[in-house]
Amino acid sequence: MGQSKQRKKATAPPPPRPDLQHREINVEVLHAHLERGRAAMGEEGYTELRMVVDTLAFLSTEVATEGMTLDGLRHVLFGPRTESTAAVCKNPKKTPRSKNPDAPKAKGHGRKGAKDYPGADRVKTLLAGVQSGDPCPECLTGKLYEQAEPATLIRVKGVSPFRATIYEQARWRCSLCDLIITAPVPDGVGPDKYDETVAALLGLLRYGVGLPHNRIEKLQMCFGIPLPVSTQWEIVLEAAGLLLPVYGELVRQAAQGKVLHNDDTPMRILNKKGLDREGRKAIQTTAVLSDLGTNRIALFLTGQNHAGENLEVILAHRSEDLAQPIQMCDALAANMVGDAGALNTILAHCLVHARRKFVEVETKFPEDVRHLLEALKMVYRNDALAKDGGMDSAARLTFHQLESGPVMKALEEWLRCQIDEHKVEPNSGLGKAIKYMRKHWKELTLFLREPGAPLDNSAAERVVKRVFPAGLPNLSGTD
Repeated sequence: MGQSKQRKKATAPPPPRPDLQHREINVEVLHAHLERGRAAMGEEGYTELRMVVDTLAFLSTEVATEGMTLDGLRHVLFGPRTESTAAVCKNPKKTPRSKNPDAPKAKGHGRKGAKDYPGADRVKTLLAGVQSGDPCPECLTGKLYEQAEPATLIRVKGVSPFRATIYEQARWRCSLCDLIITAPVPDGVGPDKYDETVAALLGLLRYGVGLPHNRIEKLQMCFGIPLPVSTQWEIVLEAAGLLLPVYGELVRQAAQGKVLHNDDTPMRILNKKGLDREGRKAIQTTAVLSDLGTNRIALFLTGQNHAGENLEVILAHRSEDLAQPIQMCDALAANMVGDAGALNTILAHCLVHARRKFVEVETKFPEDVRHLLEALKMVYRNDALAKDGGMDSAARLTFHQLESGPVMKALEEWLRCQIDEHKVEPNSGLGKAIKYMRKHWKELTLFLREPGAPLDNSAAERVVKRVFPAGLPNLSGTD
């Protein structure tokens, strides 16, 4: 009895410290304090402290989020780690990868030839003094004839993405009346400092390949041709207005897609004028990726609407004679509108999201997690074989039904046994991961029933990294 009391006393939690009591952080008040001390600390010190305050406010919000775990917080701070079986499991089972003998050889390996540089300038060189029909300088009896295929020499130079030209215009001034005469610039030189090609290249760099404006600014400084972030935004904003008709047509075409991916990400807006929807404070950007079969269209919508509401606006432009599209997303309610049939889509859920819930508890349940990862690894391998083999949607569906169907059926039975036979505590991390997967099993396995259904929403998660906060038209009329 005495030992028990002593053990309880030793393990009792320490009393709360008054100086560590929780307090709500008002970021605007902290920013006001920083502004008052800005002159004293200097711009560099102000910038560093501002970053610390913003980081603290962000972390406080994330920690207060329901369901946030230490692993989740680590994911926010340090970014995602790879979730492959080899990276998650310390000793993964090595299974030989079967190869499809009929699959075409993967492209992209080996040296690049001249035909792989369609954007290169081509300069034709001639041999002075040599013409077709001239005698051969070696044997003196044969005749020379020009070959249809020339020899090629490729030379690549490093240049600034944005180049500048300074026209130094000569000027004359009258000594009597002070009239100044300036030499004209060459023909074709417009009055604007920034050519229209600047806006086109900025759009390609920022939204085509995801290069942030601040990195473009630093890159240009290295070449001695400054292009500040504020100037870039002004150029992009002006060009965005010219592209509104194109954007409207892209919305119409995206609505006709066979598969539509949608995903949300939080977005910070400095100027919230007009974003005052009642009952909503959060602002997010929705990425909608429409697969048309031969092409893909990525749309971004920023405001207080959720992903499902934005998708509803886009689908309003869909032709009535088309079949229901497949909607790929995670299981968050924000990706839907009302009940599951409100969007009139065939719902598919992301296998990566379901798998990630198991990955997060791998340290506590290594063998169970390995079992699930190995099963899903086979499914993804089958999908890769179908892609490498050039299968169409119908052939891919049949292949998955034959090869992945038994794997998923066995996995479903394993998940059921873990809970029904009390092998896993339902409220544990593993139990919650299993319940999530069983609850959404129908949507997670749509690829076994519908041709063209993807396995996951990774495509949308990749394009959502390229989002931008302003300049998009309002499709719904509310944000």
